[in-house]
Amino acid sequence: MATIRKRENENFVSYEVQVRKKGHGVLTKTFRNRQDAEKWGRITEAEMDRGVFVNRSEAENTTLAETLDMYLKEVTPTKKGADREASRIQRWKTHPIAKRAMASIRGKDIASFRDSERKRGLAENTIRLDIALLSVVFETARKEWGMESLTNPCKAIKLPSGSKQRERRLLVDEEQYLIKGIKECCRNHFVIPIVKFALETAMRQSEILNLEWRHIDLKKSVALLEDTKNGEKRRVPLSPKALEVLEALPRDINSGKVFKMTQDGLIRAFSRACVQGRGVYLTETQKKPPVGFLEDLRFHDLRHESTSRFFETGKLDIMEIASITGHKTLQMLKRYTHLKAEDLAKKLA
Repeated sequence: MATIRKRENENFVSYEVQVRKKGHGVLTKTFRNRQDAEKWGRITEAEMDRGVFVNRSEAENTTLAETLDMYLKEVTPTKKGADREASRIQRWKTHPIAKRAMASIRGKDIASFRDSERKRGLAENTIRLDIALLSVVFETARKEWGMESLTNPCKAIKLPSGSKQRERRLLVDEEQYLIKGIKECCRNHFVIPIVKFALETAMRQSEILNLEWRHIDLKKSVALLEDTKNGEKRRVPLSPKALEVLEALPRDINSGKVFKMTQDGLIRAFSRACVQGRGVYLTETQKKPPVGFLEDLRFHDLRHESTSRFFETGKLDIMEIASITGHKTLQMLKRYTHLKAEDLAKKLA
């Protein structure tokens, strides 16, 4: 039988229950009322007798924040997108749910997070990725960190769908005022070169930020990408404008990164520049910006724009463009090649 002891202090009465079984050691838990203590003792002993008992103490005594710290230390460093995942983890740690014990988090808590993020206007894919990370943390804790009793709450809800394929192209004068916006609000001198380089090369944000001078051959006009999304190395030809960007950059004696900027820093700077660029447009033209001007524009749209421009020049065939952008199939490449109908009409004339 479980042993129950009544504990009293100035504020409240509690009941400590202990269960002793050979092979399981001593299990102790405290409750606010005797009925709950007795119930827990009976259920625990019955599970031990049937050989189905799973110790829940680890999951009940470890907070989500503590588990996230463990994951950040042991798992995140092994991943390619470690910096981005670390930022996502830090955001989770600021959420009130991070103070809760792992065992107390339910599907309704994750659903509440999902719905509140939607009300804030976050993209469906952003919310989905946040929840996906939390799901992996729960699975890791359950399988590897002694929390076998955990139920993954992320699997109990309907996840947001991935973002729809974007067809965002730069509008007339958007590039010009994006650059002006950067000049107005960004202290980091690498933001403008990064934007110009992205438009000339169709490189992904991570590929640009990971680029080192040892990867650049200015004489052959080629950049070697050793760490790409699909895991394969890629040699990217550099246009005269791309070379101009590189040649104008300061270069450390000890080589190192070409563009000294973090991913989060670039995302924030790009967002501020879009807002500032709209303001500059209004000031200079005394006109209201066109619908959508520098709105809902993301850095990744520059890859879309650059790839589309490759097609519009008419100088490269689809296989040549694929070798530049790194797309593995025509279907993947089509996502980034929404050509302007008016330009195609000119070719048909």
